[in-house]
Amino acid sequence: MSDQSKSVHQFKVKFINGTEKKLSEYKNKVLLIVNIASGCGFAPQLHELQKLREQIGVDDFEILGFPSNDFGRQEPLEGEAIATFCEVNYGVQFPVFEKIMVRGEQAHPLFKFLTQSSTPRWNFHKYLINKDGEVVDYFFPFTKPLSSKVKKKIQRLF
Repeated sequence: MSDQSKSVHQFKVKFINGTEKKLSEYKNKVLLIVNIASGCGFAPQLHELQKLREQIGVDDFEILGFPSNDFGRQEPLEGEAIATFCEVNYGVQFPVFEKIMVRGEQAHPLFKFLTQSSTPRWNFHKYLINKDGEVVDYFFPFTKPLSSKVKKKIQRLF
């Protein structure tokens, strides 16, 4: 069993509607945690992320989207408008959480933890988390979610 302090399972996050979610509820699932932004040139990756989720299946895998305005002020939307944008424009069905900061002193504790492995330099930085909640890899924004590199690394965790 992994040490809780080395795991994302120690954190709580909030959905856009304010409901709290314990990441420990994702134990035994592989996760891809992504900082997203509706106004980013990489926003079409939302569609690819959804396709990836469908291809791998949600029984043992989940994508968690965290909107952030930290890079280029590319997340001008607030609250439910973010979720609506993701669903209407890209068919997103994976969980999208409240808008947070992902870098700097004001970063959400989850992202302070994640950035120990790699600091996001832009929107759509992806962190791969194993079933024990440990960060095992990361992908830069230009790495497409449906790339064989991403898919192979996810598949190795099952």
